[in-house]
Amino acid sequence: FGYHWLDDDHFAVYLLDVCGHGVGAAPLSISAMDVLRSRNLPDTDFYDPADVLGHLNNIFDMEEHNNMYFTMWYGVYAKSEGRMTFASGGHPPAILISDIGSDNPEVKELKTPGVLIGGMPDMKFKNDSVDIRASNELYIFSDGVYEIAKPDDTMWDYQEFLDLLVASSKRP
Repeated sequence: FGYHWLDDDHFAVYLLDVCGHGVGAAPLSISAMDVLRSRNLPDTDFYDPADVLGHLNNIFDMEEHNNMYFTMWYGVYAKSEGRMTFASGGHPPAILISDIGSDNPEVKELKTPGVLIGGMPDMKFKNDSVDIRASNELYIFSDGVYEIAKPDDTMWDYQEFLDLLVASSKRP
């Protein structure tokens, strides 16, 4: 997970999830995060999430990185417009909840079509955008947040996690 200001008006926020766990996944994760923090991707428009994902996809080709890939959600919030532009590559959607505290909060899944990062060269990713207000809640997460064992030895699924987010946003 990372975030930083691109300038006084644009805030980038992103989450990537490398396949696997532990020492094997760590170097790829660190490399990708360093590239994002330093904005060290040649010819990349860091204000354009689809462009960022496309360049990351080509630079981190899984065949050149121990057959490892990652999923990612990347968004840029324009403070002056109150608008988030985002793109995703094989990653769970971010969740935007509006009407917090009401009996019927509005839920938007912020996702775009896109394959995992590093899987196939020259993939094109797409942007979408949404208005975000101060009263909204934005959740950016990996699939590990809802992969929780239940007492009956089954796993929580995405919909159960989403239902929990919605329930926590309703009036008490």
